[in-house]
Amino acid sequence: MGCIEKTPYEVLLRNASFAECREYQKKHYCELHEVKPGHKIFDVHIIGIPPVYIALDGEDLIFPYTKPCHGTFLLKVRNPEEAAKYRKN
Repeated sequence: MGCIEKTPYEVLLRNASFAECREYQKKHYCELHEVKPGHKIFDVHIIGIPPVYIALDGEDLIFPYTKPCHGTFLLKVRNPEEAAKYRKN
């Protein structure tokens, strides 16, 4: 998957700061996986100010995504295989 736009996703926050994304994840999800800025998911690199989290909720992944010239969004993407990879590690 090379482009987030080609993936069904839900926007949880729009034009959010990295801190706002992190706080939303911590408040709403129990399963958080810390990744380094530059971490690659769905063939895109996640940028941000550490700590950067990927939250899991069942088969959903919740992560910040910055689109140049559009800002940072907190996205929710359903992908059982990718969720399993994070749980395995």
